[in-house]
Amino acid sequence: GFLAEWGVWDFAGGIVVHVTAGFSALASLFMVGRREDAQDLPHNVPFVALGTSLLWFGWFGFNGGSALATGPTAMAAAVNSEVAASVALFLWLLLDWARHGRPGLVGLCVGAIAGLATVTPAAGFIQPWAAFVLGIVATLACYGCCELRKKLGLDDALDVWGVHGMGGFFGSILVGILADGEECSVMDEFTPTYCVNPGTMTRSAEQLGKQTATVVLCAVYSFVVTLVLLKVVALFMQIKPNRSGSAHLDVEEHGEAAYNHT
Repeated sequence: GFLAEWGVWDFAGGIVVHVTAGFSALASLFMVGRREDAQDLPHNVPFVALGTSLLWFGWFGFNGGSALATGPTAMAAAVNSEVAASVALFLWLLLDWARHGRPGLVGLCVGAIAGLATVTPAAGFIQPWAAFVLGIVATLACYGCCELRKKLGLDDALDVWGVHGMGGFFGSILVGILADGEECSVMDEFTPTYCVNPGTMTRSAEQLGKQTATVVLCAVYSFVVTLVLLKVVALFMQIKPNRSGSAHLDVEEHGEAAYNHT
């Protein structure tokens, strides 16, 4: 597309997946509003852990697989994904421990996903030390955004905006200054062996500016278009369950209950 022709890079979907999904989710928070009697609690903690493990495993596929071939770039992308996720997991755990007096499994899982979302656009362009930095950024930025969402009273059950949206937002920008240097801009016999993805993206002030402009553009575009689409849909159908049905959507919509207690 025109952004790629301009020189914007996104290794595995930080912009086209995480930023667009996150800011579309933010628009839906304003349009749909809060659930009745919404509680910011996990439905099932073991399922949270199971889902996180499945996501983490799958992330090696689409971050490593975005190299489109088995080789050094794919290996670097997989390593960087693991580093960023592990750093964010550990730091998120420490933050929860410091704030609440005890560690929690749910926070640990959210931290891992934040690290993975943040490193996604950069995974195939950076060194492991830069993935470590992105893990720290993911923790501070995403944790802060999740807390801000709570303060504003927005009902985002999965923290799509705070974790995926803002993780992809910051990761897509910071790759402009964390990617390999100018010596990796071409791929020939003089290219250093440590270059992760020679002949592609390198860090520079210009690249940082392009990444920033693109991320902001895509965030605004996703928010506005989603808001407009939801308003159009709302003209023809109800987009928020009524009070009586909001607590029993499975029964109301499908005639089935997730759990039948006896």
